[in-house]
Amino acid sequence: MFFGSKRQSATRSSVPIAHHESAAGAAAPSTQALTQLLGSLSRSVSHVGRDAAEVRGVLDDTQKVVDAQAQAMAALSGELGQVRQAQQGISRASEQSRQAVQRARQALSGVGDEVGGIVQTLHEVADAASDISKIALQTRLVAFNASVEAKRAGEAGLGFGVVADAVKDLAGKVDGSSKAIMSTLSALDARIERFSIELRSASGGLAQQSAIHQAFAAVEQDVLHIADAARQSEQISASLGARADELAADIQQARGSLQVATACSDRFLKLSEELIEQIAGSGVEVEDARFIAAAQQAAARISALLEEAVARRQISMAQLFDERYRPLAGSDPAQHLTDFVELTDRLFPAVQEPVLQLDDKIVFCIAVDRNGYVPTHNKKYCQPQRPGDVVWNSANSRYRRIFNDRTGLASARNQRPFLLQTYRRDMGGGRFVLLKEASAPITVQGRHWGGLRLAFGF
Repeated sequence: MFFGSKRQSATRSSVPIAHHESAAGAAAPSTQALTQLLGSLSRSVSHVGRDAAEVRGVLDDTQKVVDAQAQAMAALSGELGQVRQAQQGISRASEQSRQAVQRARQALSGVGDEVGGIVQTLHEVADAASDISKIALQTRLVAFNASVEAKRAGEAGLGFGVVADAVKDLAGKVDGSSKAIMSTLSALDARIERFSIELRSASGGLAQQSAIHQAFAAVEQDVLHIADAARQSEQISASLGARADELAADIQQARGSLQVATACSDRFLKLSEELIEQIAGSGVEVEDARFIAAAQQAAARISALLEEAVARRQISMAQLFDERYRPLAGSDPAQHLTDFVELTDRLFPAVQEPVLQLDDKIVFCIAVDRNGYVPTHNKKYCQPQRPGDVVWNSANSRYRRIFNDRTGLASARNQRPFLLQTYRRDMGGGRFVLLKEASAPITVQGRHWGGLRLAFGF
């Protein structure tokens, strides 16, 4: 019984053991399958993140174009408004000119009447001169007769003869002057009469009008043409202005839609980054793990070097955390100096440059402060700027610059063990490179100084 029982007990106890071994054997493939699944999911999410980053970049480019169009439409609308105001001014000035021409024509009619009165007065003067001439002629005849009679009277009539001769001479002069006046008045009368006719000939057809009235009519017609052209131009400008306002409204709506799309793209991109971080944090080996580890190790070395420099009093904590970014005159894009650039130029290359040799995919490895300021970049990006060559400077002179865009600030201010991001890097001149970036925080004596940014290609 005992042995039988013992054997039976052993048999019973062997069942769970065998079952446990079978379960363990089944669990191993399940863990392996889960790891493979997570690895595959990580790669898929990585590709999704890449697409999301590319979409975000396209949205940014489109946003810039739409913003530029909005500014252009606003400027155009303002210019059209100024054109309309100028055309309204032309219309007012044309109307004033037309009224002035009409007043001038009315004044000419009045002048014509006045000239007619002058002609009548001249006729009266001519008649008076004619009467004077007749009287002078009669006076000459009387004086001539008196002179004859005086000569007949002999010595007694000598004095009277002298007087008669003088009167005769004076009468001759009066007659000559009177005739000269009549001749002058006749010529003046003819000229004034013609002028009066021209001034009064405003009625009738164009062929019957005087030259002066035809000139005024032509001026008035030209003024009317100017006014009509100004009104038509004003209507066209008003129509263009209305269309410009419609386009501006459409552009504003497009800007709003783009902002919504950009926000969605950001959330999508952030979700993909968080998924990769969670997978990597779970211990599953993802394809970006070596870059994450390299960033963390470089950040730890930078932290140690800075703490050592402070301990040796090579720099104070106040200098190390200096945020007084002083612009370098003439730099474009803008470069800045701080109190810690000399220290970082000595310390950082020894950490940053070797990381570049770990993998051909690595584009840069830099330490930035918490505001995205890059005191010391990789050597290949620390070329002196070329005056006036912004495109070359943007690609080759990336040190002493502040990169406070979404990605730059997120990496600079991240205080988690690591951060993984996907984005487009602006290389200048319209060139962009799609990158991933692993970053890890840099701390000095427990204070967050910034972050180590390690960017690599897909």
